[in-house]
Amino acid sequence: MNLIISETKEELGKLSSAHAARCINEAIAERGYARILLSTGASQFPFFDEFVNEDIDWSGVEMFHLDEYVGITDEHPASFKRYLTDRFVAKVNPGKAHLIDGSRAPEDTIAELTALLSEKPVDVGLIGIGENAHIAFNDPPADFDDPRSYKVVTLDERCLNQQVGEGWFASVEDTYKQAISMTCSQIMKCRTIISVVPYAVKAEAVYKTLTSHLSPEVPATLLREHADFSLYVDRDSASMLNDEIVSKYNDK
Repeated sequence: MNLIISETKEELGKLSSAHAARCINEAIAERGYARILLSTGASQFPFFDEFVNEDIDWSGVEMFHLDEYVGITDEHPASFKRYLTDRFVAKVNPGKAHLIDGSRAPEDTIAELTALLSEKPVDVGLIGIGENAHIAFNDPPADFDDPRSYKVVTLDERCLNQQVGEGWFASVEDTYKQAISMTCSQIMKCRTIISVVPYAVKAEAVYKTLTSHLSPEVPATLLREHADFSLYVDRDSASMLNDEIVSKYNDK
């Protein structure tokens, strides 16, 4: 893996989006298309600010995303489908966009997405890391071996509090308690994984991701097992890392 520490979230956004663009353009040049997997949430704002302006033939891009709340509608400001429609799809008009509709029956959505994902590999996965070190909505203890592509999960308390802290909901009582989430095993099938993890609230998760042994209690440790994984952090999210940790993962 490679650890990239930026001085600011803006620099982080530029570097990570340029990396993603290179990988996408390489895939399009080789195969005529690129399949991408996108994360959402406040931590991804610096990435999307830059990503939508990259020089990419977006008509050759097919997009999937990680998760969505069960029962939520597009009108709700916390909808990830709405998030990606507003911040990505409406701005670049990709060739295909497979957006998860939280208002549909989850089993129907999961069946459709599973069939689509089985057709061809995902080239680039943008995989955020939560405050509890979850990847997608695979909260600890995560199931690393679930063979499915997506599943319905129940969110833990720290995950729900993160959603409130980011301003998506007024209180935990207002949150949606279940979500359709991509599984850990499906995430790991991406050819390239790029994680964009800024802000001080993610410092503990970044530290545990880099210092813990592979553990379902720290789901993001699984990403270190991937053959092409890059972790982009800013000075705030890297604040708990010492020189020994940084040197272990820098420029590898």
